Amino acid sequence: MKLKEKLHYNKKNGKALLATNFYNFETLSAVLAAAQNTGSELILQLSESSIKYMGLKVATALAKSAIDQYGVKAWLHLDHGQDVVLVKKCIDAGFDSVMIDASEKPFEENVRITRGIVEYAENYKINVEAELGYISKLGQDQKMVYTRPEEARYFVEATGVNALAIAVGSAHGFYKETPNLQLDLIKEINSVTTAALVLHGSSGIPNEQLQAAIENGITKINLATEIKNIFMKSLQNELRNTGNIDLREVFPVATYKATELVEDKLRTINFEKNEKV
Repeated sequence: MKLKEKLHYNKKNGKALLATNFYNFETLSAVLAAAQNTGSELILQLSESSIKYMGLKVATALAKSAIDQYGVKAWLHLDHGQDVVLVKKCIDAGFDSVMIDASEKPFEENVRITRGIVEYAENYKINVEAELGYISKLGQDQKMVYTRPEEARYFVEATGVNALAIAVGSAHGFYKETPNLQLDLIKEINSVTTAALVLHGSSGIPNEQLQAAIENGITKINLATEIKNIFMKSLQNELRNTGNIDLREVFPVATYKATELVEDKLRTINFEKNEKV
């Protein structure tokens, strides 16, 4: 099943997929091991900076070969694509999904750029995600400017986008205080748009809020910061306590901790309504 179809199914049935960023072989294997251990499906996400770090050809081949090796159902997605040229390269490279992020542009320019990518991706039958509203990125002020339902409806109709990241109280990076997702707003936007709704910035959001967001219409939940944090903190701790220079023995300690984290997230997201945490 293509990701576009899976997200449409999720929207109809009140379910969600976890979308995890990866940055190298270790973090890629960590998230795929978590999916394998829990029998879960997963979206693998590459950011523009990760593609620059690894190279598009290597990053794409690494993800696809790892999916095959771990034997899990997973899709490859470009996260926060702001460079239109790179977004198109990812589509041509065989990505299952791309995000065109023109959310910091004026509204009508966001519409125009997004519609252009939707049209480019049409022959590939892949999922296209966009963003509407203010979801602060790392280093930006974590102010809350929410997505308006009427603008979301118009945006989806005008662009034909399949998935929409909405501003409902989340932010990228760690939170300065406990976030408060606007569940009624999620529900309203879900009722007036055909797009699958995406929650960015899930790191640090309590499990109960994530589950409530799914019940109200979120179908894709992005996780990145917590993966980087637990991997690096675990690796730093291991290096302080060992003189071992064999990275094949040192890295797996951090990889295992990241796997544990993602397993917990997958269990949270794949909950049944009578099994809420």
